Amino acid sequence: MTCKQGWNTWNVRSVLSHVLLPEGFAISLGVKVYSSGCCLREALIGRMGKRDEIVIPGPRSYDGTYTTLSLEWGAIRVKEKEWPGAKLKVETAVDGDDWFAVVTPLNKLIQAPALSISGAILWNRPGMVRRDGDTLRIENANRTVVVAASGSMRNDEPVTELDTPYLLVELTRPVFVCSNPARLSECADMVVGNRDKVLAERKALGEVYNAMQTCLAWDTIYDPFKNRVISPVSRIWSCASGGWTLFDWDTYFAAWMAGVENKELAYANAIAITEEATESGFIPNMAHPSGTKTRDRSQPPVGAITVQALCDMFSETVLAEKLFDALLMWNRWWPQHRDFEGYLCWGTSPYEPVTGNVWETHGVNDRFGGALESGLDNSPMYDDVPFDTDKHVLMLGDVGLMSLYIADCKALADLAGRIGRHDVVDELDERASKYADKLASMWCEDSAMFLNRNLATGDPCKRLSPVHFYPLLAGVPTQEQAQRMIDAHFFNPEEFWGEWILPSIARNDPAYPEQEYWRGRIWAPMNFLVYLGLRKYDLPEARKALVQKSEALLLKEWREHGHVHENYNCETGSGCDVGSSDAFYHWGGLLGMISYLDNC
Repeated sequence: MTCKQGWNTWNVRSVLSHVLLPEGFAISLGVKVYSSGCCLREALIGRMGKRDEIVIPGPRSYDGTYTTLSLEWGAIRVKEKEWPGAKLKVETAVDGDDWFAVVTPLNKLIQAPALSISGAILWNRPGMVRRDGDTLRIENANRTVVVAASGSMRNDEPVTELDTPYLLVELTRPVFVCSNPARLSECADMVVGNRDKVLAERKALGEVYNAMQTCLAWDTIYDPFKNRVISPVSRIWSCASGGWTLFDWDTYFAAWMAGVENKELAYANAIAITEEATESGFIPNMAHPSGTKTRDRSQPPVGAITVQALCDMFSETVLAEKLFDALLMWNRWWPQHRDFEGYLCWGTSPYEPVTGNVWETHGVNDRFGGALESGLDNSPMYDDVPFDTDKHVLMLGDVGLMSLYIADCKALADLAGRIGRHDVVDELDERASKYADKLASMWCEDSAMFLNRNLATGDPCKRLSPVHFYPLLAGVPTQEQAQRMIDAHFFNPEEFWGEWILPSIARNDPAYPEQEYWRGRIWAPMNFLVYLGLRKYDLPEARKALVQKSEALLLKEWREHGHVHENYNCETGSGCDVGSSDAFYHWGGLLGMISYLDNC
């Protein structure tokens, strides 16, 4: 279980930083490479610059009792020749109040690098840190931690680029580090023991699940602003946003994935994003700790289906009871603010800025911002759609939004029945029925697909993406319609079928060759939502194909680089080919969640 205490990788800024809560005592590891003359003070997974560290994440527990990663840093390339940097393996373990680490060099350099071990007290919490000979003392009025290390010390070196007290240890052999000098000799045994236990658990769960879990566990941090544990999409995103960035549907999906193994973390994430609701009652596209929120726009309504799934996982309703009113308010908000002639449309509503952040004005009440509400940002589906600045909506009856909204109504009605909120069941059923009827009218017999409708012209829109399979999730198509959709489009190599699936826009769309963000690349949440829809119908071939191909896509980059990507190239299956695909973005793990659910 994950809780707000004990040693763990709580510090968003570095996966080499281990922090004791609630005190905020931090022990941070780094490396000084003499060939380059530089010190690595912080490390993140997924940075891909030429001079950035390369971190290969290893298996770990959610609670920090065991973690491991490999690190390469300090290589220098001049013309065609490369001078190697330091390569290390870092393993950590926790036993009770004590933290242990074993840092093993994996290569030899002409001059051995040095391991830096620095102490700090994070988040401006009271206390002090000092070096006392060959130990570090981190203390406050109630507690003292003494950090000791094995090996040959280089503490007389004055330049390490560190700004807190540190130890510097020669890395010619494994170095042991412990938060309790009396137990320094136990480091190897503690790491091996905890490693064996965690690896046994991970082996039983399988490689696909472990890729998903490893990414989510390393992305989980402590939020000192609100005293909570959360799983932002990635540490790289969060470091650039003042501590964390929570996105709407991303965080609900994080909760869903965490629920497989860790109820407390699952609930924490679902609660965290729901409690970011705006004054208008909707869950925002994005929220930062500064108080910045996208008060003009929301994102796909997947909160209720997530909470419903978690209640099913744990056979209880406590989460539904806590979040129901907020989710109901969000559900009511959509028809009040995004309905145009009975169709639901994406949009963005003007408001007075609160913090002065660029996203409080950029895209507000225009086509770009409306597309952002869809979560599909630069999707070609929205390229030529006019925006109504009076109604604050894209003039597009959106199949994807309407399908997700119907599913939201049905999930909330189900939860209402479970928790005794019978007063709102009829209301929710009526809205589900109303929009289901409207969605059914968007069926195009000739195309064998539910099509978006341009509300300025009244014409159906022929550009197709995986969202056009979302009516399956809403349960709107007949079995015959569902089969026609699959035969005509899912297995059509000119549209969605291929070695890697599902492209975010059909292969025969003019934008598909761009393979940039939502213009052709594969996104795990799309595959996941389509899979959830396939489960509702007798479509075994499509379901099996989506499971197998999603799993293969996840494992390709995972086995090559230890990456779980934000999105993937639909032609090559690569995630590293562009700079706009975060290499360690937790919702990429939904590709593995599909396999997990299918095997349950």
